[in-house]
Amino acid sequence: MYKNYRHTILFPLLLAGGIVLGVLLGQFVGRNRAESQIRNIVQRSNLQLNNKIMQTCMLVEHQFVDSITMDSLAELVIPLMMKELDPHSVYIPARELQEVNEPLEGEFDGIGVVFNAATDTVIVLNVIPNGPSAKAGIVAGDRIIEVNDTLVAGVKMPQDAIVKRLRGRRGSEVKLSLKRQGIDELVDVNVVRDAIPINSVESAFMVNENTGFIRLSQFARTSYEEVMSAMFKLRQQGMQRLIFDLRGNAGGFMDQAILIANEFLPASRLIVYTEDRNGKQTKQYTDGRGNSTDLAIVILIDEDSASSSEILAGAVQDNDRGTIIGRRSFGKGLVQSQIPYQDGSALRLTIARYYTPTGRSIQRPYKNGDEKDYYMDIVRRYENNEFFSADSIHFADSLRFTTPGGKTVYGGGGIMPDVFVPLDTTHVSKFYVDVTGRNILYRYTIEYADHHREALNKVQTIKQLDSLYDADKALFSDFLRYAAKQGVRPTQRDLAKSREVLEAQLKAYIGRNTVLEDNAFYYNIFPIDNVVKRALEVLNTAPAAEQSEENK
Repeated sequence: MYKNYRHTILFPLLLAGGIVLGVLLGQFVGRNRAESQIRNIVQRSNLQLNNKIMQTCMLVEHQFVDSITMDSLAELVIPLMMKELDPHSVYIPARELQEVNEPLEGEFDGIGVVFNAATDTVIVLNVIPNGPSAKAGIVAGDRIIEVNDTLVAGVKMPQDAIVKRLRGRRGSEVKLSLKRQGIDELVDVNVVRDAIPINSVESAFMVNENTGFIRLSQFARTSYEEVMSAMFKLRQQGMQRLIFDLRGNAGGFMDQAILIANEFLPASRLIVYTEDRNGKQTKQYTDGRGNSTDLAIVILIDEDSASSSEILAGAVQDNDRGTIIGRRSFGKGLVQSQIPYQDGSALRLTIARYYTPTGRSIQRPYKNGDEKDYYMDIVRRYENNEFFSADSIHFADSLRFTTPGGKTVYGGGGIMPDVFVPLDTTHVSKFYVDVTGRNILYRYTIEYADHHREALNKVQTIKQLDSLYDADKALFSDFLRYAAKQGVRPTQRDLAKSREVLEAQLKAYIGRNTVLEDNAFYYNIFPIDNVVKRALEVLNTAPAAEQSEENK
């Protein structure tokens, strides 16, 4: 779907001339002379008189009093054109395209470290195993003081500016000067940049003896392979049931959602179909090669689950394959194609709508050119109490559909979950708001990891991390003392409401500073996650064997 037609490039450039049309025609003495000049230019260019945009462009190029760079006009005009279309058509300038595409491509060129500069000191939190930095001898806990002899520590350099200095062309070299614990002088290290993977599977672990958990952050080019690898490892650990977390997943490549859905659905089931402006439909069916049709599955969604997330959730829901749990999804039922330009920029243009197997369009209403109102819908949901009560969500009868199993589902504004779980605010206290909103909790976890780096570097498993926490009985009280030094103290009522959540977040963020990364984070978060708790309840009432039998 990536095509580079010349007229696709020319059209926006031609439209740029329309902005100056009124000024331009005002320079001519009389209508007849203007028409004559237009005819002469058009005839010389073999253009048709009825193409006003092309006429205008030629007039600007050949007659305007000052020299005009059409490329610069295009950079201004094309985004305005896209704003007059649907909310998801967008122009991406060449300078931004690589950054925009990197998460979906599944890799970038860099040195292979996770760092934090929240305290104006660049602290290496993690080093990617077998990556460029690991090969150069960089370890977690090192502080990056200079990059290519330029000071980056203690100068309040923005984190994105530091990232730009660390990243670079694959095969290029960067010199880092490090401050290492126990060594007085700076340690100079030369790192050869290489391809660094961006994992879309943020976390995959066993919640209990037979239930696996996979969190997918986006549908990147490597997502299907990552999910299959995670599933294989979890199967080896005894997984018979799966919690598939798509909360916050805004989508990505549609083909990846189709491939993943194919793994869970029996043969010859419709996954999704698209329809273009001419009514042409393209349908995607399962091929019967899925290896996970025996798993009991629940899919978690929320208001930030969009696009490919909704395709996967819709396919599972409409085929009566599993249970969708959480809150109503975003509601993006439009398909974009990325069309590259010769200058390295690109256009993501909406070319079709997609429909779930029952025929639902889950695209929420929009008005062309009114992007602000479109994205305000999430705010309106909150104001209408939809995050807290399913009874606040209403669908028109015309949007009602029925699955083969007789379940009622709705289109017209996202995927409505089978089991609604409200946004949990029961733990929110003034103390919680202060320590999270002012970043006190996160800064404490960074300092804790820094002071306990030797012990954290030895952690290789969840069990070892648990043992570390069990041995540190003073973790929470130490955090309270840290918060007090920042001027924030809890009341007994605050602690009664928030302690369980705060303790879980402390362990989760500290665990992220080990090689376990996000696995440690979500492992410590799921016990306080009401949506995951509800998912476990649902799975306990629908064993894998029963769901497998239903789908034969």
